[in-house]
Formats: sequence, C-alpha cells, structure tokens
Amino acid sequence: MSHPVRIPADVDREDRVLGSLTARQLFILTVAGIVLYGGYLATRTVLPIAVFLVFAIPIGGAATFVVLGCRDGLSLDRLLWAAVRQRLTPQHRVAAPEGVRPAPAWLTAADTSHSTVSPAPLRLPARSVTEAGVIDLGRDGLVVVATCGTVNFQLNTATEQEGLVVVFGRYLHSLSAPVQILVRAERMDLSAQITDLRASAAGLPHPALEHAAHEHADYLTQLAATTDLLRRQVLLVLREPVLPAGTAPVTRVLRSRRPERIDEATVRAAEGRLAEAVELLAPGGITITALDAGQATAVLAASCNPDSLIPPTAGMAGADDVITTSPDTDWDATAFGPTALPADPDSEELA
Repeated sequence: MSHPVRIPADVDREDRVLGSLTARQLFILTVAGIVLYGGYLATRTVLPIAVFLVFAIPIGGAATFVVLGCRDGLSLDRLLWAAVRQRLTPQHRVAAPEGVRPAPAWLTAADTSHSTVSPAPLRLPARSVTEAGVIDLGRDGLVVVATCGTVNFQLNTATEQEGLVVVFGRYLHSLSAPVQILVRAERMDLSAQITDLRASAAGLPHPALEHAAHEHADYLTQLAATTDLLRRQVLLVLREPVLPAGTAPVTRVLRSRRPERIDEATVRAAEGRLAEAVELLAPGGITITALDAGQATAVLAASCNPDSLIPPTAGMAGADDVITTSPDTDWDATAFGPTALPADPDSEELA
C-alpha cells in the first residue's frame, strides 16, 4: 500500500547547511569574520581593543544585517548585488541590434543641451517572432503566449469552486516544463470608441438617442482625461527549452551546448502543450487563445515600454517592414531633418 508523501511548496528554497543559514550566507559571514580578524591582527599592536571594537562592531553588524535581512522574498545581499549591477550597466538603451551609431554632425552641432548620455544597444532575450506567434529565445528555447479568459471564483457555489480548483490542479499536475501566468495591466485608449460613437450618433432613429450618444461620448472624453483607465489581461506563457538531439528531457545540459536555432520538433512540442492547456482548462470555463505574430510582438513592445503614449498594436509596422503607403495630405516634408532645426545666426549654415 502506498503512502502519501508531503512535498514542500517552496521547492526552490535554498538548502540550510548550518541552522537557518544557507551556504551563501555562511560564506559571506565567514569572509566578514576573516576580514575583521585580519584587521585585528594587523592593528592590535597600535590600537587598543576598545578602539578596534568601535570600528569592528558596525562592520560586523552591517554584514549580519545584509546576510539575514530579507525584502520581498529576496535577501539583502542579492538586492545589494543587483543594485551594484544596475548602477554599473548603461542606463539608456536603444533598440539597435547593429550597434549604436554616432549622431550626424548637423544634429550634434545644433544640440545646446550638452548632454553626456551615451546609449547602449538593448539586448533582449527575444530574437524573433515567427508567423505563428512563437517567440524565439535562441539558446533559451522558445515561448508560446496565449490569452486566458477569467472566471469569477467568488460568485460560484462551494461545489463549483471545488470543481474549479480540481480543474486547475489537474492542469498543474500535467506540467513538464516552465509555465508563467502573467496578469498585466495596460492603459486603455478610448479615442476610437469615442470617434465611432459620435460618427454613428447622427444615424440613430430618434433625436433623444442621438443626444444620449453625444452625452455618453462627452462622458467618455471626460473620463479619459481625468482618470487613468486600465484594463487587465491574463497571459499564459509556455516556455519550451531546447535540448540537444538525443538528450532526455529530464537531463540538465549546459547553456553553451544548446543549439542556436530551434527545430520543428520543439515548435510542435510547444504547440502540443498549448493544445493540452486548452483541453484541460476548458471544463473550468477558461478560454485560451494563442496570439499571432502581430499580437505577440505588441505584447513584447508594451512590456518593454508600458508608459508609451501610443500603445503598441498588432497593426503597427514592424522594425523590418517597408512602409509603401503614401503620406497624408497634411504631411509637412520640412518638419524633420536638418531644415527643421533653427540655424544659429552667429554660426555658419548647417550642412
């Protein structure tokens, strides 16, 4: 007869080697103790023990606080190391996979701000998005992103809630690769709805309906101007790691041994996992819809720049797309380029 075995929920928790200390914490405290003891041996002939303790106690206390402290589930030493790395890395990054080129002479000559900002290329994990919406992560595998419907858990009865938990638990037990459930909020743009409402108001069969449509459009305009409108989106992110040929899925391999390109077998495996998620979550009333190439690109762009004034959409042109439509009649050809910059009367004309 088999016996149930309890599995800890925090499976990623570090092992404790001495009391409640992990190997990393014990190493940091040991190094701090060695440094303080070395300082004592070097200064014991010139400094009294009381004077040395005045300097040693704050240092030891700071090391202990950094090692044992925790914030948002992360130890303070990790947060401190992350802050140091963030400080040493370039603060301004631009999307330039070919490298950052220097600004033209006519632009730098007209710059009066004397800015010393030196942008660096932005290296993102995502390399490309296929036509099917699969995001290529290179050696890290690939990702399939899908939108998920939501279910109001509180409005269901106790029996229905138990059924939803069983459905979700069955899906969690079927997982064999990393999965991320992302709940993101993005700004809403009501300009299209307001424009359509005003345009269709004149065609309504009754003047009262037309008046109500205009009032509702005015209300939406005021609401968009005075309130930060947000909408919530739930995304299911399925990551399929890439393993060398002949390697078992449970075997961990070095990052450098992973292939540079994803193969069709990996793509089919990711699509199979998506179909499995659709099948297992459907009994709970959760609908899953895979994103196409444009929608997946828009999600990536919005995640990288959430405060953009123009929210990315699937209809926007990509970085490699060639725009062949003619400009509008109100286009001002002199609005950009060297002629748009005012020339300094005391200097020579800019080339």
